[in-house]
Amino acid sequence: MTEYKIALVGFGGVNRGLAQLIAERNQSWRKELGLSLKIVGVTDLFLGSIMARDGLDAAELAKLPSSKGAFAQLPGGSAEAFNETIIKQSGADIIAEATFTNPVDGEPATTFCRWALEGGKHVVTTNKGPIALHADELKALAKRNGVCFEYEGSVMSGTPVIRMARETLPGAVITGFEGILNGTSNYVLTRMEEGLSFADAVRKAQELGYAEADPTADVEGHDVRLKVVILANELLDAKLTVNDVNCSGITSLSPADIERAQQSGERWKLIGSATRNAAGAVSASVEARLLDNSHPLAGISGATNAVSFNTELLGAVTVSGPGAGRIETAFALLSDIVAIHKSVSKK
Repeated sequence: MTEYKIALVGFGGVNRGLAQLIAERNQSWRKELGLSLKIVGVTDLFLGSIMARDGLDAAELAKLPSSKGAFAQLPGGSAEAFNETIIKQSGADIIAEATFTNPVDGEPATTFCRWALEGGKHVVTTNKGPIALHADELKALAKRNGVCFEYEGSVMSGTPVIRMARETLPGAVITGFEGILNGTSNYVLTRMEEGLSFADAVRKAQELGYAEADPTADVEGHDVRLKVVILANELLDAKLTVNDVNCSGITSLSPADIERAQQSGERWKLIGSATRNAAGAVSASVEARLLDNSHPLAGISGATNAVSFNTELLGAVTVSGPGAGRIETAFALLSDIVAIHKSVSKK
């Protein structure tokens, strides 16, 4: 059994969920997975930071109130976020990075990942920014330092999509994909089908925690565009940048558009897609599309995500599951940690 020391960068829903899982399941992981996790540091811009090389109480961390400077309430804690100190000096083997995604430059998350990898620490992240914008640099940095860089949760939260495609579809030849990759926009469209206006559907999504106070990134397709770049580059060997992906959202759809689609046996969906042509070039887009009810993605409702891979040998292979949620996304970090454990155990 191997014990890994882990530091959490960002302590919103995702890493708080990971702390909860550690508190509740660490003992069972020893038997089931052959590993256990010890939290040695946590840092968060809003909550502050705390470090203890001998380990912190995961249950106590998970219950910490979400109030400014809350870590100062704990012995040895501070209201300041000592990000670099926690990453470089906590003694962690693994850094779990789960901060806010900056779609412009991927910062400060990219710098956090870089510090960790340069220091010979494994990194697991759910952050889209560093992967969509700086994946090649960070993967090369990980390789040079003999560590792992894992990011399964960056596309569909806890639903395995990158690793699933890599490990189960070799030889099937993936030629493209279509996906419902944003739960917020899909929830909005579902509620509009039930008669709500766009504004009311967005408001409901915000009340349920699916949408941010500013839902632009979700409903305009910017979030999906980052995920399309990640999937295309990882699975189609593309070299796309964000600017290579044509992008439009769902804000122009009216209740009348939704009703006409329903009468025609169709549904509007925000689809992120990429296709590799015979010459090897990859084109990608994000747009609202009318799907016939027979389409494999047409039946995906609410905040659920799904992606349908187009393959030469199997045709369409579709995977669906939760695309958001605190525990669901925390599970993605766990799956990455398990992948690291398997890689380390082989050496």
